[in-house]
Amino acid sequence: MKWQSILAIYILFWVLSAFFVMPFGVKTAEELGAEKVPGQAESAPANFNPKRILIRTTMVACMLFGLFYLNYQMGWFTMETITVHAPPVTASR
Repeated sequence: MKWQSILAIYILFWVLSAFFVMPFGVKTAEELGAEKVPGQAESAPANFNPKRILIRTTMVACMLFGLFYLNYQMGWFTMETITVHAPPVTASR
């Protein structure tokens, strides 16, 4: 596998992981007992920490990409192993 492909696939895993990680650990102002800013949405996070999200996202993406790359090298799951062979369709009259 070329290094450009490795980088592109890792970036895809990273972006997917970011959307997975973002909602965990976030609390609203009401849950924290903090004062809301006028005009603030009820669901706006009060403790957003981008550094924590970047670290968690990178860890999850590394684990997922590692599993992907091991599967690529070892051939655990291939298209032949996961393809479902449906019975042929017959015309009914």
